[in-house]
Amino acid sequence: MMKTKFNELLEFPTVLNFKVMGVACDELPDLVVAVLQKDTPGDYVTSIKPSSKGNYHSVAVKVRVTSQEHIEKLYKELSAIEEVRYVL
Repeated sequence: MMKTKFNELLEFPTVLNFKVMGVACDELPDLVVAVLQKDTPGDYVTSIKPSSKGNYHSVAVKVRVTSQEHIEKLYKELSAIEEVRYVL
């Protein structure tokens, strides 16, 4: 388990805005949504912002989370996507 303090800072369930930064490719938003659908099925709307040089994309998506463990699991699974560099 990660050493986070989400349980102290948040009341669950809540909606968090995840930002996933990765290599600029058309599949990145679909890869992110596929991971979210596996654990937290829902209708996800992503917003995508390219970096200034266009090498990377930031994918923002709101997710309803139910616990600290749920947040940590999503962070780990999103980070495991090969094209992803950071999850915020």
